[in-house]
Amino acid sequence: MIEREIVSVEIYCLIATAVLLLALAIVSTALYGGQVGNPALTGNREGIAPPTGAAGRARRAHLNLLENAVPFALVILSAEVIGATSGVTQTAALVFIVARAVHAIFYVAGIPGIRTLAWLAGVVATIVIAIAIVA
Repeated sequence: MIEREIVSVEIYCLIATAVLLLALAIVSTALYGGQVGNPALTGNREGIAPPTGAAGRARRAHLNLLENAVPFALVILSAEVIGATSGVTQTAALVFIVARAVHAIFYVAGIPGIRTLAWLAGVVATIVIAIAIVA
């Protein structure tokens, strides 16, 4: 029997980020399909109206997460490769994924104040991981 290494909290959070990205893409597409119809989505999408309302917010939430997932992934993978994971990086990774889930929910719902705080928490969590790596 082959033994598997234990997957770190940080890697689980990175996987959860990927799942959240996929979920937002699905939600965005479903909401947009409700606006323009599924035949429009299966075509080349030329000449159809841009998403509005919740569909537009879901799309922007997806793009915002994508922008923030890249630096998060880079610091997580860097920490893993050089063996710099710690309680600090684990906690910050958990803060990141929870903050990003809250951000997505409140963004799609159209509630800006909490959304902004959640975005900030995710950015700070990424910075904390970066500092923990080099400290």
